[in-house]
Amino acid sequence: MRYQDEAAFEPMNIFGKGQANTGYAQYFIGASYLNPLTAPGECPLGLANVTFAPGCRNNWHIHQAKKGGGQMLICIAGEGWYQEEGKAPVSLVPGSVIYIPAGVKHWHGAKKDSWFSHIAFEVPGEETATDWCEPVTEAEYGALE
Repeated sequence: MRYQDEAAFEPMNIFGKGQANTGYAQYFIGASYLNPLTAPGECPLGLANVTFAPGCRNNWHIHQAKKGGGQMLICIAGEGWYQEEGKAPVSLVPGSVIYIPAGVKHWHGAKKDSWFSHIAFEVPGEETATDWCEPVTEAEYGALE
């Protein structure tokens, strides 16, 4: 279900939107919010609820790893998009689960007319890092229905 109204969306966003995602804002177009669900150093798996305002999306990026690694997304509220380079975009709704192997260039974010939240976690691996790339262009994003 699409939510343009933040007040209607909030009860569906069961893990809460958290704080403004200022640490990664340079890699996003639009407003995003981050609610860490595990504490670094206390849990071997980093887990966070990422919330996107309507029209918000992150830049193309690649999760690198010498071994293992990658990312998983579990969509919990609103509607969004996921796209791998060279492939058709995938519509995301609550319950969608996306596995992104290490080395795959991709982006994800909200639909133009909906708030969106997903749980993101980094798949454990050796020598992991995220390479942030160019923004998703207005033409690329604007073509999505």
